[in-house]
Amino acid sequence: MWEPKQIMMNGELLPFEDARLHPLSLAVTYATTVFEGVRAYQIPDAGTFAFFRLAEHVRRLQAGMKLMRFEQIYDVEFLQDCLTRLVQANEPDSDVYIRLLVYVEGTGLLKTCGPVGFTAAAMPRKKPIFAETGMSLGVSSWQRLSDNSSPPRIKCTANYHNARLTMLQAKSDGYDGALMLTADGKVSEAPIACFFMVRDGQLITPDKTSNILESITRETIITRYKELTGNAVEERVVDRSELYFAEEAFLCGTGQEILPVTSIDRLPVGDGVVGPLTSQLRQDYFDIVRGVSDEHPEWRTVI
Repeated sequence: MWEPKQIMMNGELLPFEDARLHPLSLAVTYATTVFEGVRAYQIPDAGTFAFFRLAEHVRRLQAGMKLMRFEQIYDVEFLQDCLTRLVQANEPDSDVYIRLLVYVEGTGLLKTCGPVGFTAAAMPRKKPIFAETGMSLGVSSWQRLSDNSSPPRIKCTANYHNARLTMLQAKSDGYDGALMLTADGKVSEAPIACFFMVRDGQLITPDKTSNILESITRETIITRYKELTGNAVEERVVDRSELYFAEEAFLCGTGQEILPVTSIDRLPVGDGVVGPLTSQLRQDYFDIVRGVSDEHPEWRTVI
């Protein structure tokens, strides 16, 4: 597996091991950071790579910068150029995962909004071990953050302390992962991925008011499900007890891609194996991101 050679800070490439950020920067002391995970997939037989839905990732990043009141907001064209140069500089020979972080890099007070800097790192990422076999989830006792406390619809690093506590509990309890509930006891999402389930043949996912991240992978699946089946995904409030009646379930996100769920709270999901719709959507997803399918070329930005 290839190793990262160059990292980018504020538009400049430097050796990966030389990246530095002051420990008293607001990015460290107050988690004043928003971030994105972006994939650049290798295109078979083309000898190149393509970012998947890069513009959508940058727009979500911009929304986070706006909400966090950063004094500077980077534009799509600038970041696309930076990430292109970053991928090329690392000479990868397989898929690339990019972690893009924008933060207040100076020192100051809690209300300080600048100066703003960014770091982008290109790395390989191993295929999740549960991709083929499925994973077990437990409903966590940790509640999902609410929109009026720390808005989960943006990717700010401060939100992921909530996710980390949830994952640590799941590990301690013997699960592969977890699901979080809202303060009202409704299903929200997994710590680092959105949740889908099939019930009575209908694909269902918690709606955007269920304190979920406004996930780009989630929106991709919603779009493709409608195109493949002619049916709309049911976006709605989901009760906890509905989880135990699911015929299939899966998680999705840029980093996780599509991960089947085969049990929840130690009860099997359906027959306890990867379901047919999950398999179909997963294959369709990989065909699109790698350009095997001609569908949605606008989602792929060739490097």
